[in-house]
Amino acid sequence: MNPQGQPGAQFLTLEESAMVDAALLANHEKFLTRLTISSLKLLQHIAQEYGVAIEDLTTQQIIAWFEKDGKIRREEGIEAAFLKW
Repeated sequence: MNPQGQPGAQFLTLEESAMVDAALLANHEKFLTRLTISSLKLLQHIAQEYGVAIEDLTTQQIIAWFEKDGKIRREEGIEAAFLKW
């Protein structure tokens, strides 16, 4: 599942992307803004899986989550993993 709880949805909605495009930012700043918004949504998902607040996530928990998602992708296929890349 994705940050919105639906398989296959984007980390950045079309509305959010349009808001970033409309912002008075340089291209590299727009990229970092998109990355930050997407990262926030991913961290919210990881924190929810661990049952903790985002600020209580540890580096080890984040690494372990990525390892678990990568293992799911390798063993069950990309559609079974949270991250679809």
